[in-house]
Amino acid sequence: MSMHSIWMIGDIQGCCASLDELLAHPEIAQEPLARFWFAGDLVNRGSQSLATLRRLMALEERSVAILGNHDLHLLAVAAGVRRLGKNDTLLEILEAPDCEDLINWLRWRPMAHFELDHLMVHAGVLPKWDVQKTLSLANEVEKMLRGPNWQKNLQKMYGNEPDHWKEGHSGSKRLRVIINALTRLRMCTSNGHMALSLKGNPELQEGDLVPWFDVKGRATKDVTMVFGHWSTLKLLLRERVICLDTGCVWGGELTAVRLQDRRTVQISCPQGLARGED
Repeated sequence: MSMHSIWMIGDIQGCCASLDELLAHPEIAQEPLARFWFAGDLVNRGSQSLATLRRLMALEERSVAILGNHDLHLLAVAAGVRRLGKNDTLLEILEAPDCEDLINWLRWRPMAHFELDHLMVHAGVLPKWDVQKTLSLANEVEKMLRGPNWQKNLQKMYGNEPDHWKEGHSGSKRLRVIINALTRLRMCTSNGHMALSLKGNPELQEGDLVPWFDVKGRATKDVTMVFGHWSTLKLLLRERVICLDTGCVWGGELTAVRLQDRRTVQISCPQGLARGED
């Protein structure tokens, strides 16, 4: 019996119409038992964040949805530790009658997922982390989000320091490094320090910086890393590296790649925002 397909899908960012079109695509819809992995940034910037969350919740066991930086931002706003920014499109969630259910559903999403030799995170992993370490550190954040002090703890995730991993990190420093790597990382120095202020195309960067997945000796190099977050990379398909964020909300595409054979389906997104904070 053949295994059911797994479709890995990039950042939706509240573009529910594009998600609906993608899931209805003949190649995807013909397999009613297909499963879906979503690379995070489920909400925000697009105009249908509420509909997107409801759609994802309705998929139930068929989906794994990783948390991205925009999803954590929604949790922080819901927790009262952050205010809505001028470009946020989250108010309809916060005012929805099922807001509490949606927020609780989000709080129980994973920060990382490993299956069939593929490790999915929203942004990246630090070079010293192997698969088990990544899952264990992701679990520390998951436990915090599911715990009784989740609102207060979310205050601790803001800031760019410390910029590298040490086993001895504890408390808010430890939480911040883990969350920054998993949800914000793009470029690293060659010795594995995060350069979180840089967001552009890696070919235009100068100096000692490389994309996190090109750091030599990375401990996850023997599994396939799957991530979103970096829309200027566009669709990147290497033997062991898959970037799925193709800039849906910026007028690009929403992309799905089938894990088993890398078959790719893309839906073009008419809604083109001016590029702001990814």
